[in-house]
Amino acid sequence: MNALESALYDLSGLLLVPVLLLILLSLTYAVFALGAFLVEAVQRWRGTAASHLRAHQRRTGAVSDDLELWIMKRLEWLRITARSAPMLGLIATMIPMGPALLALTRSDARGVGENLVVAFSAVILALTAAAISFLVLTVRRRWLLEELRAIERGAAA
Repeated sequence: MNALESALYDLSGLLLVPVLLLILLSLTYAVFALGAFLVEAVQRWRGTAASHLRAHQRRTGAVSDDLELWIMKRLEWLRITARSAPMLGLIATMIPMGPALLALTRSDARGVGENLVVAFSAVILALTAAAISFLVLTVRRRWLLEELRAIERGAAA
C-alpha cells in the first residue's frame, strides 16, 4: 500500500471503537424508549395515560405551531437513532472487512472469523436499535398528532 492508502486504512481502523460505542448507546436508548413506550401503551389501553402534550399546552399556552414544534423536539432522538443506527452498522461492518480480507489472503481462517464476528454482531445490534426506534417513533408520532388534533378541535369549539 502507498502512504495515502495506508493512512486511510489506519484512520478507518480508529473509527471502529467509537462506532461500536455509538451502536451500544443507540441500542441502550432504543431499549429504554421501548420500555417507556410499553408503559405508555398500557396506560393508554387502561385510559389512565396523562397527555404530556396537553399539559405542555396548558402550562405554556402554546398554539398549534408551537405544539408541533414540541412534538418534533420530543421525537427527535428517536428519529436520529432510527436513521443513524443502520449507517453506524454499515460502518461497523465495513471496517473489520479490510482486516478480514487481508487475513483471507494469508489463509488465516481464524483472523477472518474474528473480524467477521465483530462485523455481523455490530450490524445486527445496529439494525435492532433502528427497528425498535422506528417502531416507537411511528406509533408515538401518531399518538401525539391525535392529541394535537383533539386540542385543535377543542380550541375551535
